[in-house]
Amino acid sequence: MTQLIWNGLFVGSFYALVALGYSMVYGIIKLLNFAHGDLYMLGAFAGFAILGAVGGVSSAMALPLLLAVLLATMVVTGLAGVTLERIAYRPLRRAPRLSLLITAVGASFALEYGMRAVAGADPRVYPVRLGGTSFEILGARITPQQLVLIGVAVLLMAGLNLLVTRTREGRAMRAIALDPRTSALMGIDVNAVISRAFFVGSALAGAAGVMAGAYYGKIDFMMGFLIGLKAFTAAVIGGIGNIPGTMLGGLLLGLLESFGTFWLGGEWRDVFAFGVLILFLTVRPTGLLGERVTERV
Repeated sequence: MTQLIWNGLFVGSFYALVALGYSMVYGIIKLLNFAHGDLYMLGAFAGFAILGAVGGVSSAMALPLLLAVLLATMVVTGLAGVTLERIAYRPLRRAPRLSLLITAVGASFALEYGMRAVAGADPRVYPVRLGGTSFEILGARITPQQLVLIGVAVLLMAGLNLLVTRTREGRAMRAIALDPRTSALMGIDVNAVISRAFFVGSALAGAAGVMAGAYYGKIDFMMGFLIGLKAFTAAVIGGIGNIPGTMLGGLLLGLLESFGTFWLGGEWRDVFAFGVLILFLTVRPTGLLGERVTERV
């Protein structure tokens, strides 16, 4: 039981990191950015390229190097997210929602097959692999590398929560989410704030991509598709647009997958996860911490 809980929390931390980008963008401009999962993939490949350029490192330096690469990758994927928003989404911001949704799907395919054209279709082995001996806590086998990765994820999520709730930038984001026109009249640069929100959300997805590549050891150009759907599921479960709810939804989805795999088998893991999404949409469409809101006309 303890092992299942730990496995679920570990996987759920990845889901939560990616889901936060979904939740931020939807909360501010009501856009379901289905290309967000592919920024996770882009982060994994950016980390792969940086580590490949650095060359071989000793096992003692693997973790510090990986943390440095993670920060560099966050900048790369953050800028990619800003570029995506500027080129694909901003010109259609006043267009019908369906147009934005179709554009997001198209952007997703562009990132996936653009990476295939650059890196090839074959999976790549990550230059740095986090392994090591495990130790036992309350019956669960845990490695120091897992503790480091989940600690990094928690720090990033806590930092985002502080940004949104305690800073001037966060107040601007919340104001735009409530009423973008009035926010502009009050002197807020709406386009700049939205771009920065895309930067932060995309950077978190890129960090999760590097962490997943280093832990699982293999990446490919389609790796962002499924986790993008899982992140969307986590955001809906927790309450899309609600930052603490999205974190909770990611962890809960990880736990559900862990227990579902144990009860039903690994081949039913994804079916179980999306079945939970359907259940939540039926019973509580706003999610665990989401609130029902009336849209302004």
